[in-house]
Formats: sequence, C-alpha cells, structure tokens
Amino acid sequence: MQRHGILRFLVFVVFFSTGAVALGGAVLCDDFIQYCRNKQLVREARLSVRRLESLNAEYDVLIEQLQSNPDLLRRIAPVTLGAEPNDPNTVYPRARARELAIARKVVMDQAGEDPVEVAIPRWLQRCSDPAKRIILFVSGASLILIAMVCFSSAEREQE
Repeated sequence: MQRHGILRFLVFVVFFSTGAVALGGAVLCDDFIQYCRNKQLVREARLSVRRLESLNAEYDVLIEQLQSNPDLLRRIAPVTLGAEPNDPNTVYPRARARELAIARKVVMDQAGEDPVEVAIPRWLQRCSDPAKRIILFVSGASLILIAMVCFSSAEREQE
C-alpha cells in the first residue's frame, strides 16, 4: 500500500509540474521575449558606455598634450579649422576623397554602428506563435486537471 502511495505521488508531481511549466510558458511568453530584448539593449548600452569611456580617456590625453605643448595647438589649428597652413618650410599632404572615404569606413566599422540583432531563443520564437500558445495553454491546463483529479490523495471514508 505504501508503494502505491509513493508511485501516485511521483506521477502527481510529474504531471502537475509539467502542466504548470507549460501553462506558465504560455502565459509568460511575451514577458520572456521582452526580457530577451531588454537584455540585448543592456548589452548594447554597456558597449556604448565602454566606447565613450575610451574616447574620454583619449581626449583627456590629447588635452593634456595640448596644455603641455603649445606648438601642437599651432600645428593642429589650421587642419581643424580648414585654413591653409602658412609655414613656408613645411609640406602638408593632401588627402584625396577616396582615401578619406576608406578611412571613414574603417572608423565606422570600429565604432560598431551596425545594430546588433536581438538573440531570442528558437524555442521561444516557436512558442510565441498564437496557435501554439493556445495549444500549450490547453495542454498545460489539462495536465494539471489530470494530476488533480486522477492522482491526488484519495479521501478515505471513516466508518
């Protein structure tokens, strides 16, 4: 008799837990998808923060160099402002449009401007289909009902 009760309890636990997982998955499918998207957005935000921190560090070094070496400012100013350099003893190379385009492309590739696709698990994508969600909900509810009706502890009549 004791074995029968243990077996009945184990079958009840298996049916009830499977039904509860299926029912919960059907109900919370949209929340799981939103969670995956938010996780990806947080990952992208962290990458952006790291890029900005590295740029800040580079600019801090550049500002420090400009403060310590005033000649550097005199050399950078004409290029930055687009003015013609007027030093007669220096040759300034001219950049062609093609070279600038290639350099711009390399810088943009390093910056990672391409949006990263959201990584939603395949099983979650399949479960998000409305017809499959309804089937998952009904099957989960059915398993819970079967567990409650067929495998719950039987009340013994007292005589």
